[in-house]
Amino acid sequence: MEQQVSDEEESQPVVLREENRRRRRKMKAFTSTFSVAMDQIAIEFVLPTTTKSSRSPDTLLLEVAGNWTVEQVKAQVWLRVVATNLCPEFYQKYSPDHCILLYQKKGNWCEIYDKHQVFQTLDCIRYWKALKKDVGKIHLTCRPQPSEESTQYQRYLNYLIGYDVTDVSNVHDDELEFTRRKLLTPRKIELADRDPKLYSMDPWITSKHLPEYLLFCIGHILLVIHRNKASQTIKVSIDDTPVQVLQTFFTKISNKRALLGVPEDVCEADYVLRVCGREEYIYGNHPVRDFHWVRQCLKNGEEIHLVLESAPNPGQDLVQKEDWAQVDDCTGVAGTHEQLTIDEKDHERVFTISLWDCHRKFRVKVLGIDIPALPRNPELIVYVEASIFHGQQLLAQERTSSKAFTEEVLWNTWLEFNIRIRDLPKGARLSLQVSCGKAQTQISKGTSSYQDNGGSPVGGGSGSHDCNKTKSRLLYYVNLLLVDHRSLLRQGEFILHMWKMPEKTEDNSSVNADKLTSATNPDKASSMAVAILLDKYCYPVALPKSREGKEAGGEGREAEGGERGQREMPNHLRKQFEAIVETDPLHPLSQEDKELLWHFREECMRHPRAYPKLLGSVRWGRQEAVLATHRLLERSSVWDRSVLDVGLAMQLLDCHYSDAHVRSMAVRKLETLGDDDVLRYLLQLVQAVKFEPYHDSALARFLLKRALRSKRIGHFLFWFLRSEIAQSMHYQQRYAVLLEAYLRGCGEDMLQDFRRQVEMTEALQKVTREIKAMSAEKYDVSAQVVFQLRQKLENLQTSGLPESFRVPYDPGLRAGALVVKQCKVMASKKRPLWLQFKRADPTTLSSDTIGVIFKDGDDLRQDMLILQILLIMESIWEEESLDLSLLPYGCISTGNKIGMIEIVKDATTIANIQQSVVGSTGAFKDEILNQWLRDKCVSEEKFQQAVERFVFSCGGYCVATYVLGVGDRHNDNIMITESGNLFHIDFGHILGNYKSFLGISKERVPFVLTPDFLYVMGTSGKKSSPHFQKFQDVCVRAYLALRHHTNLLVILFSMMLMTGMPQLTSKEDIEYIREALTVGRPEEEAQRHLLDQIEICRDKGWTVQFNWFLHLVLGIKQGVDKRSA
Repeated sequence: MEQQVSDEEESQPVVLREENRRRRRKMKAFTSTFSVAMDQIAIEFVLPTTTKSSRSPDTLLLEVAGNWTVEQVKAQVWLRVVATNLCPEFYQKYSPDHCILLYQKKGNWCEIYDKHQVFQTLDCIRYWKALKKDVGKIHLTCRPQPSEESTQYQRYLNYLIGYDVTDVSNVHDDELEFTRRKLLTPRKIELADRDPKLYSMDPWITSKHLPEYLLFCIGHILLVIHRNKASQTIKVSIDDTPVQVLQTFFTKISNKRALLGVPEDVCEADYVLRVCGREEYIYGNHPVRDFHWVRQCLKNGEEIHLVLESAPNPGQDLVQKEDWAQVDDCTGVAGTHEQLTIDEKDHERVFTISLWDCHRKFRVKVLGIDIPALPRNPELIVYVEASIFHGQQLLAQERTSSKAFTEEVLWNTWLEFNIRIRDLPKGARLSLQVSCGKAQTQISKGTSSYQDNGGSPVGGGSGSHDCNKTKSRLLYYVNLLLVDHRSLLRQGEFILHMWKMPEKTEDNSSVNADKLTSATNPDKASSMAVAILLDKYCYPVALPKSREGKEAGGEGREAEGGERGQREMPNHLRKQFEAIVETDPLHPLSQEDKELLWHFREECMRHPRAYPKLLGSVRWGRQEAVLATHRLLERSSVWDRSVLDVGLAMQLLDCHYSDAHVRSMAVRKLETLGDDDVLRYLLQLVQAVKFEPYHDSALARFLLKRALRSKRIGHFLFWFLRSEIAQSMHYQQRYAVLLEAYLRGCGEDMLQDFRRQVEMTEALQKVTREIKAMSAEKYDVSAQVVFQLRQKLENLQTSGLPESFRVPYDPGLRAGALVVKQCKVMASKKRPLWLQFKRADPTTLSSDTIGVIFKDGDDLRQDMLILQILLIMESIWEEESLDLSLLPYGCISTGNKIGMIEIVKDATTIANIQQSVVGSTGAFKDEILNQWLRDKCVSEEKFQQAVERFVFSCGGYCVATYVLGVGDRHNDNIMITESGNLFHIDFGHILGNYKSFLGISKERVPFVLTPDFLYVMGTSGKKSSPHFQKFQDVCVRAYLALRHHTNLLVILFSMMLMTGMPQLTSKEDIEYIREALTVGRPEEEAQRHLLDQIEICRDKGWTVQFNWFLHLVLGIKQGVDKRSA
């Protein structure tokens, strides 16, 4: 298979595939530049054997060529030692792989881990040069074997993770182990910098300014401080720090220490303040007004109760000592092109080749496919489509001829792509898809669909394409990263086990994200396998990290582009440029737009808002364009100096951007986020890890660092990762590696907490499944089933349930024993458990139990997303000084379709209120809700406060549910508290994906504003009232505030597009938000639009009442509490 080499390629340094090995002698001869590039490095190797006479370690001084790989260096050491006949019983018995290489840096032992790495690119070489050492020292030590203790500890971590991270049976390289080792470095750095006291107490601070509606408390507030069974109320400034509060307290109690049980020989430095009944500390250098709990109490008009106690022991957060040495900081980093190039070098002494010297087109040989069981239809033909993607940009595409679909189909054919090897960017993935069609359809051997300017995915991206006007169907897919985690080009044969496309009847909501994974199917026994061959070279081919001394884009046409890119933009184009930048993230760019942005890229770099558009215009399949982009990003300081725009940074982390420089730049901006903001966006950030090409990334390290700094962030990261590991086989390994890295640094106290939570969820899941099996066919829940549940829970209590555990959706709350008599089975399809737990904290002032709904069989991730968006909306409104009393209750997914939901205290459904008075016809009685609220309030003043809260909360949920397109709104998923706080539950239908009944849409209004809601506001029909006018004003202000953050909302949803939510699978789903927020229209028009929606609701409120009546009569949907036993 001789290659045809063009004239252009002949003039370039030639890289030989193995089949052309005989031509090597004709290559350019050795020149003087070789000696400069190939520095000789003097190393003293301390050997694993000792001299018998002195018992000191044997040593060997060796001149190492800078371009040798680590593996070659070890082999050379071994050969020299064997040649000198030193300790033959050791060196002749064992191979070099028996030992590892270690060196010391700043008192730490570091391992030279990557055997393929070029020696001159190692961190230790740079370190020795900085110290001006002429001779470096490296220790060869026997590879350590894990102790029984560390093996047991690993099993414990695997149990908490829900996955065995040491299992390498389903990997085609060592990236998994490589990443585990590399993440040790950021972990060690973070642990060394961690403040033990601050970490053990982890105060929950908010970085937001005090909203205007809380300015009434500017000045002083009252705190009730408890000690033993006594308490003392003190008045403090809201600007006082916890230390100043303690000083005030000790001054106040100077004459009554004995009464409070405070010894005379202690002072304020010996104590800390904690929230009564919660593991939440008021500690640190922040004013008390910035503590989350204090803000909540001020907002709800509640007293602030704190307990005085000794600080927790930081020793409880002890971290298990690592068996591993830290790996070299430069592990996996390739050299520069000048270090790796074969140009003007003696080819007898070349050991690694630069990818940029490879001018041939990339090709892959499709050998064949093999499947254990054929699809049912025997008259099918099959073909393999091979595409090269970078992010979502298609770089090149080819496909095989079609053949009859048998258990084994052989092609044995080369597919050559319209892209040179030198142009393959890091993160480029080879996507292999097996598609089938009807036998009579003849699909000819495909031609390239390469889009020179990098368009959108075509041909096979959607799972079907037009072949002689007959549809073909995508059956299986798999991806292979063409440049591995070490920056080495893949070579040789691969047998890849493919993922099956879900059937129409199966859940296919996560397929968009799943199709990006570089993992292969672990179910090797029953999965389709594809065998491919990539070209093999004499040596490793490395993608250089950079090019020295030569401006990127300095070749050919790109040089001209480089100059043009720095020109001033003419005025007539500036308006077009500004219009492009102003468009929202969903707006597609035309080819003309992309060319304009790239042409004036220097101008783009002055405007951070233009970055996503500019980076979406880069031709990632052109090496010169990629280098030019990297140079631009390195030179520009505008991004780092700009004000943080979370939406903008998050946008650069979505699936369209695979370049590590781009993603690192986005993460660098997020480093400035406060802990409360990291928590706010954690759900999306965890999902964005799926879009990283490699396991080790700036984003993974950012999440690891922030979790190791804050127990609260760590708690939620644990559950978000564990839930994904349980639900997503495609990303199990990546999330498991990240979770292990966190668990190895979170400390013993957190590990014990996680163990208790995992044990509790496993025990409850077992009970739920047994209960479901008993009552699967029945609609109602019998007394017998409830009796069985209580008996099972009693047995659990006595047979080793944890005495207490942190509530997964609220880690500040610790639950104790089950109150079995109050537990029941709820009458809905999945048979969720209604559970009540005692409060485990003895300092709690509340006698209420902790209510939890435990669900098995429902994916709660969509509910989590909506509740998280509600929290973000709340923070947006807070900046506008709007308190809309949203109630985003606790909800968390703890595994594969398993999770917990908070039961809100003193709350009931609208259906319950309506039915409790007059039965089903209660849906038409306007005054019932108003009367219920009045009955719950002890005075007229309390009632007026409840109505006020109702007006604001109703306004907040009307706007939120309208913008998010929340559907299936009936009287069983709208609730109200006894203090008038209205709130919505169960977000199964969003973004306008509405339910229908008997073929008719059940949603005839934009949001729920029924006559009984209006009655509470003192109005009916077309009449107005002061409360209703306030309601309209609140809605308009809330709506306009959200419009100012359209991009953020669109980005947050688009990042969740690919995460496995049935209502969120395409760009069209998000289009709903743009329409609801009237994007592109002036503010006055938007205001009018919302007021029109309110009028539609008033006109058609009776249709909602009719739906509610049907719901009560027919039981279209199961009630949350109504029918529970």
